[in-house]
Amino acid sequence: MVTLSLGNQSFGVDAGELVSYIVDGHQYIHQKGSAGWSHSDTEMFPIIGPTAEAKFQVETPRDIAIQDQHGLLRELNYELVSQSKTKLIFRKNYKARTPVVNSKYPEKSNKQYLFWTYDFQFEKQFSLSEKGLEITFTVTGDRDTPFMLGYHPAFNLVTKNPVIIAEEKAITLAQVLAVGSKAFSVLGYEEVILKDKNELKISTSGFGNFMLWTEVSNMICIEPITFYPYAVEQNKLHEGFQYLKNDAKQFSVLLSVVG
Repeated sequence: MVTLSLGNQSFGVDAGELVSYIVDGHQYIHQKGSAGWSHSDTEMFPIIGPTAEAKFQVETPRDIAIQDQHGLLRELNYELVSQSKTKLIFRKNYKARTPVVNSKYPEKSNKQYLFWTYDFQFEKQFSLSEKGLEITFTVTGDRDTPFMLGYHPAFNLVTKNPVIIAEEKAITLAQVLAVGSKAFSVLGYEEVILKDKNELKISTSGFGNFMLWTEVSNMICIEPITFYPYAVEQNKLHEGFQYLKNDAKQFSVLLSVVG
């Protein structure tokens, strides 16, 4: 694990996964081993959402791709390509139609291998400043490469009644728990605030939406997404694609403590 610090802030990354963000001694990231989820963050790419009801098939302009829930990016390993006192850059590369072993097979899926029909490069950068911790994602590929992107961080909860604020909306933990596996949609927002022991602002660029998920009271996933997958049937996930143009596409998430 790599740990970097600046003033009263520090963050830790293990093989590209954000496992710690501490400000003034308070841990904001859900810890592995605690109830709720076996990870602390991951990415959903090149699709978001489940695919089992569509026989794990996703339509692309080139052909049908085989994808399990939330895509195949999480099955690839990050390479650390750059490190400084306050910044880390990780990268994943994928060649079109390369089979990728599905970690959900055979317990949760009948597809042993997954593949996408386009090349892509995916970069994840962590940068610590006085503003907070910024995570930037850069997607590179051929023109017209289709994709969705979701960031899936899990946040530690320490009070009984945390609230997520999206401008005029106040969403309770009970509301999120009631929705279950589909996740609570918060559409059309680039910023929310998690009010727990302290207030953590999650400000984004490029995503445009969030969804919220948890099955326990000690953590919550606040997930910036480009598309809410449960708005369509699983065989129509392609309706949520963005497409690369001539340049790389960049997205960002800034974690900052309020007050």
